[in-house]
Amino acid sequence: MIIGVPKEIKNKEFRVGMTPASAADYVSCGHTVLIETHAGEGSSFPDGDYTAVGCQIVATAAEVFEKADMIVKVKEPQAPEIAMLRPGQILYTYLHLAPDLEQTEGLIKSGAVCIAYETVELPNRALPLLAPMSEVAGRMASQVGAYYLEKVNGGRGILMGGVPGVPGANVLILGAGVVGSNAAFVAKGMGAHVTIADVNTDRLRYLTDCWGDEITTLYSSRGNLLEVLPAADLVIGSVLLPGEKTPWLVKKEDLKIMKKGSVVVDVSVDQGGCIETTHATTHDDPIFFVDDVLHYGVANMPGAVPNTSTRALNNATLRYGLALANKGWKKALADDPALALGANVVEGKVTYEAVAKVHGLEHTPLSEFIG
Repeated sequence: MIIGVPKEIKNKEFRVGMTPASAADYVSCGHTVLIETHAGEGSSFPDGDYTAVGCQIVATAAEVFEKADMIVKVKEPQAPEIAMLRPGQILYTYLHLAPDLEQTEGLIKSGAVCIAYETVELPNRALPLLAPMSEVAGRMASQVGAYYLEKVNGGRGILMGGVPGVPGANVLILGAGVVGSNAAFVAKGMGAHVTIADVNTDRLRYLTDCWGDEITTLYSSRGNLLEVLPAADLVIGSVLLPGEKTPWLVKKEDLKIMKKGSVVVDVSVDQGGCIETTHATTHDDPIFFVDDVLHYGVANMPGAVPNTSTRALNNATLRYGLALANKGWKKALADDPALALGANVVEGKVTYEAVAKVHGLEHTPLSEFIG
């Protein structure tokens, strides 16, 4: 199979779909790997690292898309990339289709086989291809929050860890999954007072077993959140419903009870955000204010630390990508129910039910394609 890796074109996206080490594994299995020139440089992988393991460097994304049987990316395809997809071609990347009807319609029109990292799901409900970027984004969320709490950056002028005699920031984390627990890990390490909220009481018990009274756990009811919001200096949104649009836990009217200069970092923005007033921003223009509350909504946070992010992502995506390349998409999906759940749009049909439902589109079971 010919595997193509284009350079990412989303704003300030420096990750790349494949490391040289991963590319070497594809080559060793007999596949041809095409890398768009300079695709890896943002992650500190120059073209020479790829040619050294047997990859071919091509001049343009158009050549990658034209020749490749499977496209391996990081972020969702942008409009010019969707236009280059063709029927039957495999697209293996993050998609986040629930809040993005335009992309969904473009992928349907393309006829490609579109497999989303974020909906590959193990029997225990774990999301193995989302987890590494969730770890990165969660840890970054506390760093970013600390930065924007500084007065010169628009915040209240609060030091996350405080100093002797002056308390640190109050950090409220919505969602105790991979993002939330990693955000809590960094925030508490910086000396903040951390409250983490979730509806899964088993998960809250687990975090209490891990950290004891170093963090406060809270059942995520509407009433409980309204009680703690007025004290929060930093709110981190980390709610995820796989493949679905994220529900709003903080409403627009709730901002009126929050402190002036408090900060919201909504990592859930990829799936629509869990704060009603959040919208996706970019690394070039990352923040905006609503009712004197600073909002940070960058949808590709891990792109700011691309070497770490790309390597962590490839640790997770490689085995599934090799299965697709070695077996072909139909057999690979038939053999692995977890990978099959990654199929969102196949040959013009929406095969992931939650995406079809949120957009009011017809759902076609994957079984119609793989038996």
